[in-house]
Amino acid sequence: MTTPALAQTDVMAPIAIPTQPSAIVLGTGKLAGATAPEAWHRQYGSVFARNVTVATLTPFLPDPGKATGTAVIVAPGGGFQTLSMQNEGWDVARALAARGVAAFVLKYRLNPTPQDLATFAQPAPRGTQPPRPSAAAMMAGLAPQIADARAAFALVRTRAGEWHVDPARIGMVGFSAGAMLTMATTVAGQDAKPAFIGNIYGPLAAMTVPADAPPMFVALAADDPFFGNSGFGLIESWRAAKRPVEFHLFEQGGHGFGMYPKTTTSTGWFDEFTRWMAMHGWLKPAQ
Repeated sequence: MTTPALAQTDVMAPIAIPTQPSAIVLGTGKLAGATAPEAWHRQYGSVFARNVTVATLTPFLPDPGKATGTAVIVAPGGGFQTLSMQNEGWDVARALAARGVAAFVLKYRLNPTPQDLATFAQPAPRGTQPPRPSAAAMMAGLAPQIADARAAFALVRTRAGEWHVDPARIGMVGFSAGAMLTMATTVAGQDAKPAFIGNIYGPLAAMTVPADAPPMFVALAADDPFFGNSGFGLIESWRAAKRPVEFHLFEQGGHGFGMYPKTTTSTGWFDEFTRWMAMHGWLKPAQ
C-alpha cells in the first residue's frame, strides 16, 4: 500500500537488517503467534521492514538551538504487512528535525507474512484477492499496533525533559496504513491523546469524532488508486464536529509519494504540513 504510482515495476531485493543503534524497544512484547524472523528488502527507492514482531521507536532530535519543544510520532505505511521505513519514516523524521521538531519513527508490529521473500512477492492469482476491508474493520483489528502507538507516546512523555519536548505538544503523522493507525490512536488510544495529527493518503471514510479531537492535516492525491475515489467523509466529520481540519487534494501523485522527489505537486505536502504546524504555533518554542 505504499508503492508510488510511477514505480510499479520495481522488484523486491533482500537486504541485511540495517543497524539501528538509536532504536528503543517499546516493551509491548512479541507479537503473539509470530514465527518468521524480521526481514528487510529494498523496493521503490526505499527500504522496507517485514515480519516486525517487536516494536521500537527511533528518535531524530533537532539541534538543541533549534528545538521548538514540539514532537511528532511518525508511522510509516505498508498495509500492515511491511513498513516503508525510509520514504515514510526516516526521511520524514529528518525533515521534521531540520525544522526544530523532535521526530520519532514508530516501527510497529506487523501481520505475519511468508518468511521467503520470493513467496511474499508473488502476486495473488487474478480474481483471488480478498475484498478490501473497510477502514472501520481494519481499525477494529489494530490492538497490537495501537498498543505500540500508546507506548510510543508514553515513552516520549517520560523522557520529555531529556529530549527537550513539551509533553502537551506531541503529534502524530501516518502514511496509508500508518494513517489508519494514526486515526485509530486518536479515537481509541486512550492516554495517547496526540496534540495534532496528519493523515497522509489514508482512507477518508466518515467516522465518529471525539469531542476533543485534535487538529488534523490531510493530504491525498486525486489519482490515488486506493482512496482517491472513496469520498471525503472524514473531512466532513471533522467539520461537522467543529474541529480544525486542513485538506489538500493534489491533482496527481498516486499512492505512497511520501518524500519521493516527484514532479507532481503532491511533493509539496511536507511544506504545506509544516506551514500548517507553524500556523498553529508548533514551530516556535512554547511561551
